[in-house]
This record gives sequence, C-alpha cells and structure tokens, in this order.
Amino acid sequence: MKKFTNNMLRLLTVMAVVMLGFSACQKDEEIFPIPTVTPAGTLSGIPGATVSVKASISAPAGLKSITVLKNGQAFDSKTFTGEKTAEYAKDYVIDGTAGSVVTFSIQVTDSKNQVSTLTPLTVNVTAIPPKTIVDVSGVIEGNVTWTADKIYRLKGFVRVGEEAVFGTITKKGVLTIQAGTTIIGERASKGALIVQRGSKIIAEGTADKPIVFTSERNPGEREAGDWGGLVLCGQAPNNLPNDASNRQLEGGYGAFHGGTDAADNSGILKYVRLEFAGIPINPNQEVNSLTLGSVGSGTVIDYVQASFGLDDSFEWFGGTVNAKHLIAYKGLDDDFDTDNGFSGYVQYGLGVRGSAIADQSGSNGFESDNDANGSTNVPFTSAVFANMSIIGAKGAVNIAIDPLFQHGAQIRRNSKQKLYNSIITGYPYGVYIDSQRGSAKVNAANGEIDFQNVILAGVEGWGPGGFGLGWSVNVRPMGVAVPGFENMASGTNGAAILIGDKTPEDWFKSLTGNKILATNAKMGLSTTLWSAGRPTLTLATGTDESLIGPKLKSDLPTFFEATDYVGAFKSTDWTLGWSEFAPQSVVYVK
Repeated sequence: MKKFTNNMLRLLTVMAVVMLGFSACQKDEEIFPIPTVTPAGTLSGIPGATVSVKASISAPAGLKSITVLKNGQAFDSKTFTGEKTAEYAKDYVIDGTAGSVVTFSIQVTDSKNQVSTLTPLTVNVTAIPPKTIVDVSGVIEGNVTWTADKIYRLKGFVRVGEEAVFGTITKKGVLTIQAGTTIIGERASKGALIVQRGSKIIAEGTADKPIVFTSERNPGEREAGDWGGLVLCGQAPNNLPNDASNRQLEGGYGAFHGGTDAADNSGILKYVRLEFAGIPINPNQEVNSLTLGSVGSGTVIDYVQASFGLDDSFEWFGGTVNAKHLIAYKGLDDDFDTDNGFSGYVQYGLGVRGSAIADQSGSNGFESDNDANGSTNVPFTSAVFANMSIIGAKGAVNIAIDPLFQHGAQIRRNSKQKLYNSIITGYPYGVYIDSQRGSAKVNAANGEIDFQNVILAGVEGWGPGGFGLGWSVNVRPMGVAVPGFENMASGTNGAAILIGDKTPEDWFKSLTGNKILATNAKMGLSTTLWSAGRPTLTLATGTDESLIGPKLKSDLPTFFEATDYVGAFKSTDWTLGWSEFAPQSVVYVK
C-alpha cells in the first residue's frame, strides 16, 4: 500500500511538472495582432516648404522599430522599447518640383518581429502654397473682406448683419468676397450664409476666377445637403401679411424679409457657384441652394450656378430682383421656384435634371405660387422668364426616371407668371395650369399667365403618340390617373377641363409661336444633356431653324435682350470658364 502511494505521488509530481511546462509554453506562444500604421493624411506644399510626416502606431505586442522610406529610399528609422502605441513625426523640407508627388512608406516591427503592412503617405508638390482654412461663425458686422488666398469655413448660421426680431436691425455688414475665393460649409453644423436686411454681399467673381460655395468633404464623398446654402434677405415688397410671424423665410431661422423699397440693394452675386447645399428646417420648409427673400432690383445676380442641391436650386419669396445666366443642375426639388409676389425678370436659364433624384413633393422645372393658399394678396407673383432651357430627366425612351418627376412648369395657386422663347423637354408633363387653390385657369384665360414662343417636346417612343403620360399642356387634378393628355383635353376621361372656352391644348396653341412636338429630335439638343459631366449646350448643325427661330417679344422691359431663338443657347455657350458640371471630383482644399 505504501509503495502504491509513493508511486502515485511520483506520478502526480511528474504531471504537475508537465502541466507547468505546458502552461509556460502557452504563455510564450501567445498570439498578438500585427502592428498597424495610420498616416496623418495627404500633405501638400510648395518646394522649400516644411511639412511634418506623421503617423499613429499601434503595436499590441510592443513596438520595436520603425522604418520610413521616401520614394523607396531610406529616410528615417527609430527604435522603441516595447511601447504599445506611439506617435511618429519628422519634418520634411519639400524638395520635389511643382506638380510632382513624393511618397513616403512607413513600416513598423513589434517585439515578436511581426511587421506591419507598408503604409504610404503622399506629399503633393504644388506651385502655390496650400490655403489656410479660416473658420467663420456668428455675426459679421462692418466692412469685412474674404480673400482668395484663404478658404473660409461656415460654422452654423453665419449672418451678415443682425435682425433679432422683425423690424429691429441691430447690426449691419458688408461682406466682400474676392474673385477666386472658396467657401466651404461645415457639415456637422450645416453651415450657411445669411445676408440680413440692410446688409450686403459683394461676391463678384470672374469667368476664370469664380467664387465657389461648396462642401467641405473630399472628392467622391460629397452629397446634397452637406451645408446650408446662401440666403439673401431684402426690403422689397412681398404679399405676406405685415407682421413679424409672417416675415421669416420658411423654417423660421431668423431670416426676416420684406418692405417697401422695390429698388433695395442686397449686393452682387456674379460668377458664383453653389454646390451640395440645402437643408430641411421643417417638413417642406428648407434652405435652398440660393434663397432670395424680398430682394430688390438694386441687387445684381448674373452667372450663378446651383448644383446638386437638396431642395430647390433657386427660390424667390417676393421681391423685384432681376437675374441673367442661371444654371440649376441636378437639384432634388424644383429648378426655379417663385412665391409670395415675386415680380422680377430672368433671362437665360438652364435647368438640367438627374434621372434618379426627385423630391417627395414632386419635382418641376418651374413651380410658381402667388402664396401657399392661392390668395389674391398683392403684389401677385408675376415674374417674367425668357430664354429658358428646361431639360427634364427623360432624354430617351430607355432612360428610367424617378416617378416623382412632374412638370416642366407648374403654374398654380393664383400665380400670374409668364414664360417666353423657351424650351421644355424630358418631363412627364409639359405645363400644368393648376387651379386646386386659387384661379390659375382664370388668370391664363385672361392672359395674365402667358406663354409665347414656347416649345414643349416629347421623347420618341415615350407614351401615346410619342409623348409621356399626359405630356403637353394639362390641368389634371393631382393624383388622378390620366391615360394620355389627348383623352383629358377632349373630355373622354371625364368632363372636359377648359381654360376659358378652350381645351388646355387649344389654349396653349392659340398663344403666339407655341409648339407641341412629339420629339425633340430636330431642335439641335445634344444627347450630352442627359449624361454626366459638361454637356454640349450650343445647338447642333442642321437644327431646324423654323423650330427655334422666333424673336423675343418686342414690348418687354429693356432688361431683356432681343434674341431670335428659343432656349438659353444658340451658338454661344455662356457657361464656359466659370461653371462646373462635375464638382464631385474637384479638389478644393489642398
């Protein structure tokens, strides 16, 4: 028995030694993650400038060494004593030539001799120094100038001047922006620029040095709604009740507007781009790419492009301001939206839509209201537009478009807007005279809604007779299915809906120079209007001059230039130099 016990003790001792050895072996062979290197991002600078090559290092097994190569050759090395994390930094005096790229490669080794991947960090060698980013917030007072050698970042709602409550202007400012300046909006705070009543913005770019308001994000990451937008508030008339509760622009963010000075001057916008703007404040109440609240005729607006906005590209709430050379490019909601008694003039405008982006409220080329209720409040919305090219998303029968697209022009809610020498194509419906609220049909019958030398063109093979569903003039009630415009006009889809004593089609055709075409094939429009990037905007050789050649009305105000063509373009492309149709890929922050 004693012998058995001794043998058992020896066996247990041996097993204990083996287990201790196995345990020690397990500890020695513990597996650690491979170390990682996170570089500080792309650098840039002119030859001779000093930049700092930086990286954050993680080495769970303990850091042993770091090796840095410059264009494949040794640049730096450093040893460590088992740190789990480390920050590497070393200054580098740029020695490349302008336009070249210097590539650093960083690799670390841990205490287990595990090696990280070779991680690149690039330095772009530029001909000019990278621009300093200046953060702007709060209220701008007095005379302030933003210069082209810097980039200005809007943090929250930045105001030029201040009006704490309607009628109490406590501060005034004049913001001058040099040609070629870039302004970015902070995404997190939805940065926006609001020019309050009594203050001004002087943003006068040039064709080769436009002023650009855009997203702060990198190329490939930008999207509609990255920042708020540009808002101008003036003291010209509108048709809103004269009390503070009604004198804020929709959303109630303190942008008061309106007054009695039709010639009020809010400054200059010339050769300006607005990209990836627009934010919702409340449902159906948004900041647009360019919002104009009761802006007066003393203001200059010329050569302005709004691209990839989250709501309307341009929206006017009252006011008398005039404008020329406007581009609404692939926004979400309406291209040109007029409300609350806007009575200004606009000549030369382009609206181009993307096929897959339309708003839940229904997207239109024009949307025009006297006010939200269709009231008879004066002044009436009676803007005059001429030489407009409204290019809907449907460029060919095989292009699928968002079903929320609606009308080339929806004139509704007692508006009295007018349109001359213009083209509408690519929308499911051409012109919608909408009398659900107010008396738009009566206004049309009385000549207060006027269309002259306007071409409505369909797309070959799309819908009955080559048109889209209900294409051309119509007054269909929203939500009522209509097999085709012809049925609606003739009354075979129910009682005939008339404008005065005419069907909608007869009314439209009775006005001077108007045409309804099955296709846009002979109008000289380039198919590049329905593709990505810069489109060809001048008319092609062989265009049917009988279609595009009517003269502009001779009795219009002197603001309008005489033309002998419909649409925004003939042989001259006024977008060249200053506009951008692929802003997603432009490098703004270097």
